[in-house]
Amino acid sequence: MLLAELTWPDVAALDKDTPVVFPVAALEQHGRHAPLFTDSLLMGEIARRAEVSLGAAALFAPLQWLGNSHHHLDFPGTLSAEPRLYIDLLNGLLENFLAHGFRRLLILNGHGGNDVPGKQAVFEVRQRHRDRKDLLLLFATYWNLTDRAAQSHPDLQDVSLGHACEWETSMVLRLNPRLVRDHTNIPAQGRGNPFEPASRGWIMPDRSEHGHVGDPRHATAEKGEALFAAFSEGAVEMIRRMIAWDGKSWDG
Repeated sequence: MLLAELTWPDVAALDKDTPVVFPVAALEQHGRHAPLFTDSLLMGEIARRAEVSLGAAALFAPLQWLGNSHHHLDFPGTLSAEPRLYIDLLNGLLENFLAHGFRRLLILNGHGGNDVPGKQAVFEVRQRHRDRKDLLLLFATYWNLTDRAAQSHPDLQDVSLGHACEWETSMVLRLNPRLVRDHTNIPAQGRGNPFEPASRGWIMPDRSEHGHVGDPRHATAEKGEALFAAFSEGAVEMIRRMIAWDGKSWDG
């Protein structure tokens, strides 16, 4: 179900154990070849496919396209919410639907920079409602919900999702090839090892002069369709786990 198409009596009549999904993404630079709206385009398509698959079993809010993208601000066109403001925004989305009586809420993320604030928001909301035993509050990034993406197409060269890489560029090509510019002539940019397993503070110019990470030269629309199928299936599987939760257990 799409929240934007319902009336308030429709929402009031829903079973309050219906999972509510808040897709979130970003508007930020994606190298010299991919559109600023890449993350939102991809997250929007994955959410669309998941909603079609699940039908009335889950409720999908509209995509929240503004994200936490400060690490990309050296590149023109990037829009970014202040980190604390973004945490509060996500807090508010969750609190709105708790106030409406819903108990199973998922922030479904499509941008790496939203990972820390998204997890913090879920943590903070849970602490405010620590007397409740019936809440399921989740944050998940779509590319972490399946281990099948790397095997979804036999000719994938990048081994995982980067930034404006083969994977993301392929998915944009699948949606709208007009938005991709001369990707076959973009140099590969390795991921390196940024002092792992430590978590390093970074901005994109630390990693990449052109603003991408990975090798977009091998991107094709066919690979993009295979990736969309894998990622959408992973999202659906997570939401089905939410539906099957018994309302009290730690495990799910």
